[in-house]
Amino acid sequence: MSILRRPTLLFLIVLLLVPAAAADRLTVVSWGGAYVKSQMLGFILPFEEETGIAVDVLEYTGGIDDVRSQVRAWNVRWDVVDMELFDAHRACRENLLVPFDHDTLPPAPDGTPAREDFLEGSLLRCGIGNVVAATVVAYDHERIERAPERIEDFFDVQGFPGRRGLRRSPKVNLEWALIADGVPREDVYQVLDTEEGVDRAFRVLNRIKPWVDWWRSGEEAVRLLETGRVSMTSVFNGRVFDAVQRGETFSILWDHQVWFMDVWVIPRNGRRQELAAEFVRFATTTDSLARQMRYIPYGPVRRSSLEQIDPEIRRQLPTAEENMVTAIEGDAEWWAANLDRLTERFERWLERPVMVPRDRPN
Repeated sequence: MSILRRPTLLFLIVLLLVPAAAADRLTVVSWGGAYVKSQMLGFILPFEEETGIAVDVLEYTGGIDDVRSQVRAWNVRWDVVDMELFDAHRACRENLLVPFDHDTLPPAPDGTPAREDFLEGSLLRCGIGNVVAATVVAYDHERIERAPERIEDFFDVQGFPGRRGLRRSPKVNLEWALIADGVPREDVYQVLDTEEGVDRAFRVLNRIKPWVDWWRSGEEAVRLLETGRVSMTSVFNGRVFDAVQRGETFSILWDHQVWFMDVWVIPRNGRRQELAAEFVRFATTTDSLARQMRYIPYGPVRRSSLEQIDPEIRRQLPTAEENMVTAIEGDAEWWAANLDRLTERFERWLERPVMVPRDRPN
């Protein structure tokens, strides 16, 4: 039998050819910008110092296509990936991720087992939650003539003139469109579960389509505001905090924020799975998550970490009581089942031109 017909033997030979130094490095894939800064200072640099393992951080804009292609080709270059919850569900169902033993996670400082310390829904079969973030509307209060007070104002280009920034994705955009059209937040996904509901959401998006600049990364969203290209934009709340720390005069509209969870996952067929699991355990300790929150106001998924966060930072978390009044929990299971279908429709919708009204606002 030729060696090409013996994948196990071939894989072992490849492993023997990997330089020894490769075992002393990890490739971690995350979201870039202020978020990676918080991870570097919160736990990546401490991990390197404690273990002697170098961590290379790569930036991506989400999705599971790269993980799928690497796993199926047995050419896995990404050891650990920070995924949105709905993508983690999708990748796990496709058998692209390594199952995680939750009993190996360290307890809280007071001895509380990890299973009791982590928030409900943050321990997945194929991943470990890390932070709770939110998509919000942000604006520069020194440049805008009239500040928005509710999500409906984002869709009102007559009363609130100026261009808008939105993520190039149906996620959040469809939820907000239905809210702006009068759908109660508790009914959003029930309405979206019908073709009539999806049609209704796209009709609302048509109102502002001529005035939208589309972004793919959190950095791009912030840049749209920094340059004055848009008057308001959707953006991840932590990116606004970082910009304000740099001196930008940005404010957040928390009305109908859509909150979501990020998850650490380990792709199958990688060469450093045990080391990757060690990194995830370190990154999700009580102290690691609490340190990360010093640099970005995303809610930690461990209750014991929240206790260590400065009260001023706590008030800026998506999970702060005053910020949750009208909040929508992004339905990860729903999006895991519907993302591909709605993304195809969304991209087709983007390609269709929309007539700009004669009374176009400035």
